[in-house]
Amino acid sequence: MSASTFAFSSSTLRSLRLEEELLERHKYSRQRSRALPRPAVPAPGTGVRVGQRTRHMDPQVCKDLLVQNALFSGDLEMVRHFFTEDTPVNLIIEARGDELKWTSGKLGVWSLTYDQMLTTPVHITASRGYTDCLKHLLMRGANVEFAPGGLTPLQEACENACTESVRLLLSFGANPNAVSEDGYSSLQYCKTPDSINCAKLLLQYGASVNYQSEEEDDTPLHVAARHGLEEHVRLLLRYGAKVDKKNAEEQTPLNASCSHPHRPEDIDHYYKVCKELIENHADINTKDRDCQRPLHMACKNVNPRVVELLLEQGSSVNIMCYNGSTAMHNILHSVAYKLEHRPESIVRALLNYGAIRVWPGSLMKVLTYCFSSPRTIEALMNTYDRVQITEDWLEAVPPELQQRHQPFFESLFCLAQKPRSLQHLARCAVRLHIERWLPKATPQVLLKLPLPSSLIDFLMLRFEDVLY
Repeated sequence: MSASTFAFSSSTLRSLRLEEELLERHKYSRQRSRALPRPAVPAPGTGVRVGQRTRHMDPQVCKDLLVQNALFSGDLEMVRHFFTEDTPVNLIIEARGDELKWTSGKLGVWSLTYDQMLTTPVHITASRGYTDCLKHLLMRGANVEFAPGGLTPLQEACENACTESVRLLLSFGANPNAVSEDGYSSLQYCKTPDSINCAKLLLQYGASVNYQSEEEDDTPLHVAARHGLEEHVRLLLRYGAKVDKKNAEEQTPLNASCSHPHRPEDIDHYYKVCKELIENHADINTKDRDCQRPLHMACKNVNPRVVELLLEQGSSVNIMCYNGSTAMHNILHSVAYKLEHRPESIVRALLNYGAIRVWPGSLMKVLTYCFSSPRTIEALMNTYDRVQITEDWLEAVPPELQQRHQPFFESLFCLAQKPRSLQHLARCAVRLHIERWLPKATPQVLLKLPLPSSLIDFLMLRFEDVLY
């Protein structure tokens, strides 16, 4: 079809003539997505056969704002008006991205502008869930694999959790194993809780459950575990995902889940992901390229539920990573930054599972790091029968913190003039006895002893917000 028969506005016709050379480059080489061998997929029920070339396949640049507005707003009537049987449907549209980037103009002046990205009518309608408009474009012969911006329409629909768009694209022959310019499969763009149904459709149409991304070597299970998506993890495992597959950083999905920072409200999601992986025989002591185990990273990211889970399953509490840090080192370095994650619970759990105590000479340094979490200091102090406290301790804690937690810090600084209580000394003696005679004793073992629950809680360093 020649430019003279282009049924849009005159401004579009002029832009087509001026950019004829650009179109030829776009035609075959402009950021086209690569694809794995296509598996057998159900034949579409719309009369367009899988792989069949239709009319209007050659891409053309569209700068007509009326057309763009119709697509971005999902105006079906206007889309039908502009995209008739006699007009091209595989258009390239330059749209503004969501991220600001620094760019340099002709005069060398840098400015902060929105990133410009290439898209198509199919991408726009699919990623926004305008299924009626999308179906109209597909019926007019739109190319479901065309990816001028690096992602296929199917991948953008998955990224935006548009389930019905995914269903429609797959029924029109979209390849579930197409790979984006960045080397990711469609299944790896299902990164939100709402995308679970998209992932189900992809797997039903033959998406590779163990495909590894081109640079990171991540599998879909790595991606789901890293984002704390327990439903996705469960689904992928049911379809045969390999639970201990390693990526380029030598991380398994369990390592990836423990390594990813998350908000306090997501603690339970990551706990459920790790629990699901462990129940499917994930190795709890596997190490990454820096010799960091899941326990190291769960402590660094301060997830008390995951730490407890790993300790209950037998994670090595005192093993070191490449830089010589243990799990206790990691949590003490993170206390001040993640108070809302309850780091004191992790410190107490590590101590109860046999973590080597902080050298008494370093307690002053620990205080300067962790004074914002008095319970962390309490748990550490309650593992010693005596500690030498000097005036430097008093100076290390800001006055406002001393006032906010006055009972605790007063009890701490008073220990410089008086010994610990007999009750505490008895606790230290019992814990030392247990460590000597039952070196592998855990809180679960102690709970089975015929002792009052209050006594067991006391032995396990329950928090009292004061030192005796």
